Amino acid sequence: MRKLLHGLVDFRERLAPKYQDTFAQLALGQKPDVLFVGCSDSRVVPNLFASTEPGDLFVIRNVGNLVAPCDASGVNRADRSEAAAIEYAIERLGVADIVICGHSECGATLALLDDKMKLPPNLANWLQYAQVSLDRLNNTAPLDPTLSRHNQLSQANVLQQLDHLRTYPSVVKALAEKRLRLHAWYFDIASIEVETYDPELNKFVVIDRDVAAKLLKSLGEDDDKGLEEPQPAWQYAAETYRKMAAGTCCTSQNHQA
Repeated sequence: MRKLLHGLVDFRERLAPKYQDTFAQLALGQKPDVLFVGCSDSRVVPNLFASTEPGDLFVIRNVGNLVAPCDASGVNRADRSEAAAIEYAIERLGVADIVICGHSECGATLALLDDKMKLPPNLANWLQYAQVSLDRLNNTAPLDPTLSRHNQLSQANVLQQLDHLRTYPSVVKALAEKRLRLHAWYFDIASIEVETYDPELNKFVVIDRDVAAKLLKSLGEDDDKGLEEPQPAWQYAAETYRKMAAGTCCTSQNHQA
């Protein structure tokens, strides 16, 4: 809490004045481009590794970056809050893209692999929506055989949650009308790399400058300006994530989510 409070004071005194105009505009309304569905894990910080600004992302976070599927009637009876956020992002905010982002060393997928791990009842109930991801991994070849089984499951889970997303009537409708695109991402904490699933290669590939340009072209968004130079956030993000991966940053005890 001490670090959090110090950060709030620092933002108020040093950074808030620089963002005054930005938030004055955002106070009038938001128009994010992307719905980002990620894990609650404290090491997954999309605003940092994607160098986004306030107003860019509409975010859903939960344990395991899961999307509880809708039933035959098109209703999510497991997590109405998540379902409402998905519908709001598509129907009211008009996001053009939805990203589901998994990550390495995920505690949720680790729990699925450890039969001896005793889970609290609500957590156990929630993780049932990732059980099918384990079934998927058991019945298909891993996307990256060089990864640990734990991280192989995390990658399979991202694709499975995209399948769950496609059970939402609002998603189906937006896809049919070609006003929505779905993306599967995977964040490797130790290497600080974000990867995207390439269906042609059937594997996750690092989003470097060339891959990003290729993605933009496939989405019809390439232009003569090219990609902008990386934001200053990367000047300190790399060192932060290296410390986190080594267990020398933030706390003396690491917990996965």
